[in-house]
Amino acid sequence: MNPMTIKNNKHNAIKLSRIIMYVVLILFAFYYLLPLYVMLVNSLKPLDEIRGGGMLYLPSLWTLEPWKSAWSTAQIGVDPSGLKPYFWNSISMVVPAVFLSTLLGSLNGYVLTKWQFRGHGIVFGLLLLSCFIPFQIVLIPMARVLGIFGLAGTTSGLVLVHLVYGLGFTTLFFRNYYAAFPTEIIKAAQIDGAGFFRIFWRVLLPSSGPIIVVTIIWQFTNIWNDFLFGASFADFDSIPMTVALNNLVNSSTGVKEYNVHFAGAILAALPTLVVYIVSGRYFVRGLMAGAVKG
Repeated sequence: MNPMTIKNNKHNAIKLSRIIMYVVLILFAFYYLLPLYVMLVNSLKPLDEIRGGGMLYLPSLWTLEPWKSAWSTAQIGVDPSGLKPYFWNSISMVVPAVFLSTLLGSLNGYVLTKWQFRGHGIVFGLLLLSCFIPFQIVLIPMARVLGIFGLAGTTSGLVLVHLVYGLGFTTLFFRNYYAAFPTEIIKAAQIDGAGFFRIFWRVLLPSSGPIIVVTIIWQFTNIWNDFLFGASFADFDSIPMTVALNNLVNSSTGVKEYNVHFAGAILAALPTLVVYIVSGRYFVRGLMAGAVKG
């Protein structure tokens, strides 16, 4: 067979495989983006237009009233306050929980890799085991602990719950990442007189950018989207966004305002979408950097 013909056949085969790959990717993207499209389009429609059918059609009359209602006036249980106060409840819970779990996880990873002690493998195994404990198992013990410390029904109590539950994951991320960090640099810093915390702040932490991004995205997403802990441990003044959204959708007073429900769902998902859009490209990079031997 002519070498040129063989070359053309290979080129055509590669071109065909690329076309198939792009078609499959477009179909998957369409499948995953369709619910978001439906929510977004119907959140901009008057309620009468939704009742008339055609949820996939663009609005004939565009309106932002459902968004305004979902944010500030929608009925949340018996309180017509909208999602605004619960949004800030979630922010005040997520920010300290993510910060503390990331900081403590990095310290744990540092100790378990560079300041090893007798039984460090057992300690790491126990922390790793905590990653596989279902949420439901810790509800009663955690409720008891929160009661003892006087944190039941408070935002601080929710921060503690998410800190404790997320510590196994953050420790795993940082431990794997720091395992690849050259121990010789740590020893050189010790020879120069640097102590435990100075090495951590001046040597390890500045090089931990990728894994910090991974941990922040992971923890932020898990904590923000959590419903069970919020429904179990929050009081009326500390209810997070996910629980408030559930109360909005299941409110039994008045007419079901589906456009307001769609707007509320997008508002609840918006922070995680923003986090992924801003820093999502670093997620896989940091995760692969932590996927080391040992």
